[in-house]
Amino acid sequence: MKYNRLIIALLISALFYQSCDILNQMVTFTKCDFKMNTLTNANLAGIDVQTKKSFSDLNLMDAANITKTFLGGTLPLSFDLNIEAHNPNATAASMQKMEWRAFIDDIEIANGVMDQKVSIPPAGTQVIPLRVEVDLKKVLNKETKNALLNFGFNLTGAGNYPTRVKLDIKPTIYVGTFPVEYPGYFTLKKEFGTN
Repeated sequence: MKYNRLIIALLISALFYQSCDILNQMVTFTKCDFKMNTLTNANLAGIDVQTKKSFSDLNLMDAANITKTFLGGTLPLSFDLNIEAHNPNATAASMQKMEWRAFIDDIEIANGVMDQKVSIPPAGTQVIPLRVEVDLKKVLNKETKNALLNFGFNLTGAGNYPTRVKLDIKPTIYVGTFPVEYPGYFTLKKEFGTN
């Protein structure tokens, strides 16, 4: 009988400790500050457009490749959206994976899961590169060729008009071997292309 009470007391203590650990890790993570930092490695139809200002800045071969890709029914845009995470805590904060949804000018362009552990050091900063790939022609299928191309250039920060980027993030942390999802998404916003 005493043995059973001891086991029950140990189980209750373990559950209480596990609950406190989950709470502490969630609190540590929620005190971190996240912001969109930069957009890098931008490619439109496989062409590096990071340094271009408009379609006319492309050489003849690159312009022909983008036009051929567009006429073939696609216009792929890919880039790294770099998220800066600052941890003001005295202990490390980490996440095991991150669900995300990317929006440009309030249009959802892509979503996915970054299934990679990220650790933010105590009182430190970590840059988290998030690879985004989208077919602009599918997402904006009602737009004209020039509107789509300008949209791609503006997103990279190479155009003359700002593009509003919003990122919804839902991290998952692990407590022991148990995944614990963040309760809902939190949102990051930034304008690119405001040269």
